Amino acid sequence: MTLLELTIKDHLGRVISFTREDAVLKIKSDSKASIYIPYRQILSVDFQPNSGILTVLYLHRKKQADPLGLVKLGGVHQGSTVDVTTQWAESLMTHVYENSGVERHRRLKVLVNPHGGVRKGVSVFLKTVEPIFRAARCSLDVTYTTHRGHAFDIAKNLPLDYDAIITVSGDGLIHEVLNGFAQHEDPRKALSIPIAPIPTGSGNGLSLNLLGPERGFDVTEAALNAIKGEHMKVDVFSLTQSGKRTISFMSQALGLMADLDIGTENLRWMGDTRFMVGLLRGILKFKACPVQLSYKIAESDKVKMAEDLFKLQADRNSQGQTSITPVTSGGLPPLMNLPDDTEGWTTYDKPILYVYAGKGPYVGRDYMAFPVSQPDDGLIDVMVQPVSSRKEILSSLGGAAKGETYWQPSLHYVKAHAYRIKPLTPKGALAVDGEIFPFEEFQVEVHQKLATLLTPYGYYAVNFSPPRPNISTGGKNLVTNIDQ
Repeated sequence: MTLLELTIKDHLGRVISFTREDAVLKIKSDSKASIYIPYRQILSVDFQPNSGILTVLYLHRKKQADPLGLVKLGGVHQGSTVDVTTQWAESLMTHVYENSGVERHRRLKVLVNPHGGVRKGVSVFLKTVEPIFRAARCSLDVTYTTHRGHAFDIAKNLPLDYDAIITVSGDGLIHEVLNGFAQHEDPRKALSIPIAPIPTGSGNGLSLNLLGPERGFDVTEAALNAIKGEHMKVDVFSLTQSGKRTISFMSQALGLMADLDIGTENLRWMGDTRFMVGLLRGILKFKACPVQLSYKIAESDKVKMAEDLFKLQADRNSQGQTSITPVTSGGLPPLMNLPDDTEGWTTYDKPILYVYAGKGPYVGRDYMAFPVSQPDDGLIDVMVQPVSSRKEILSSLGGAAKGETYWQPSLHYVKAHAYRIKPLTPKGALAVDGEIFPFEEFQVEVHQKLATLLTPYGYYAVNFSPPRPNISTGGKNLVTNIDQ
């Protein structure tokens, strides 16, 4: 026996062996097949010398399609001295935390929204999420929000000694936290505290982008990300309207795309299905969006934007773990694009059905709106659908979850440094991160790497594949494959 292996006997008399292998812990008990637990899923290893009891807590899914479940194994150590067992337990903890670039026992500020989405935030936190945090011996400071703006007020005055902010809600609470941080006495330092969402809202767009479409609604995966996730710097936006500056992290929507969001508030009980219902309703009405759009363009070639993304994806295997950027203090970055600035701006001159701009590929489980979006490229993805036909819009919905609408020939898609909107009529709809905003003139610009998230991978967990052969790419061929 070496220090890589340890054996215990539990209270039922079963002998259980633990063997450390490459990045996994092999667990074997009497008459059962061995299971292999990745180090990332090990929450805590504790040895009590006085009682001789070793306890291992970890997350495990019995089947690939199952959510992760919390498992506790414990028993009296066998065939090894107290010193050897103590060393084994501490060595394993070092491997699953410090050697993986993760601090132990994170201090978490948890904000639980009892009213978000389908109103399951409290039960999800108490029954599933909190036990996982306790198993990892995290320090918890929990607040249940009571009203709109509550999270904003908390973030604005928050002591900056937490390791992460956890939002048990949808994307709206994240919007509040970021804007509270923007009003903090030290905005830059506040925005350096990473945010990790627990998805209990309707859309959960940020969680989908961090965890992937298959796990984006899995609260156990999200809880594990809060415990073990690495820091990822991300761009956010300043939206200025009538002299007021608002931080946006996900999207701004006008026309049909705003209607499907804020026009379905009464359908929150449907979960994320409400967005598809809203989209179909909007296509039936097919109302033009009465706005003038101008932008400072960075790139408009769809093929090049996709190729740049595929190259970035291919390079990920050769990159190490993301390093933590040193924390700096100070105010928000100054606005670089003044309202009366006209140099370098392009105006879109066709009738518009909708404008949708944002950061992060997924805005909902059924819609990868910004498939070539990157977390920290310093740009905002802007797409414009000109008024065409219902048939054309409906025909593109089949591949919306895979981002195939990106290749629709009529869809105008650019990456921009900034953009501005001027309404042409007094009536219309504007949604910012899913929140209702006045339908008035506004401008948006990007702040590169200003905010921080926790992520399992260090990038968006989204697999945007090259287009199908029957989708036009403007006569160019894409030869770069995401899997290469």
